[in-house]
Amino acid sequence: MKPARKQRLMLIGLMVIGAGLATGFALKSFNENLMYFFSTTDVVEGKAPKDTLFRLGGMVIKGSVERPNDGLMVRFKLTDFSKDVTVEYTGILPDLFREGQGIVAHGKLNAQGVFIAEEVLAKHDENYMPPEVKDSLKNKSAPVTGQKS
Repeated sequence: MKPARKQRLMLIGLMVIGAGLATGFALKSFNENLMYFFSTTDVVEGKAPKDTLFRLGGMVIKGSVERPNDGLMVRFKLTDFSKDVTVEYTGILPDLFREGQGIVAHGKLNAQGVFIAEEVLAKHDENYMPPEVKDSLKNKSAPVTGQKS
């Protein structure tokens, strides 16, 4: 082979390897940042991962919001009208956070089955409900007063 042809072949080979590596890194990054949504029933039934971040959505049960101390920690229960999950969040809740309202929280489960939220998102007007929450609440069977699971 001529030296010029050999150089071009090496350059093309390096470009293919570089493109492959870039694609691999992009897919790995995308997979690490992917966050799945689970309803409270999915979490109670053990379908949600234990050590991985995911989204949990549902309605805040009326009368379940409590602040155990004077700090920023708040504990409340979410429901999809079938099962309930206790959520703990340390931080400032959104202004629109209320009991009886749909929310989506990002976080992970601890060993006791309590969802430790890193972020809580509330709806922005009375007509909006996150699509994930709306889908999981389609089969409404009880009011948002809380039921034992």
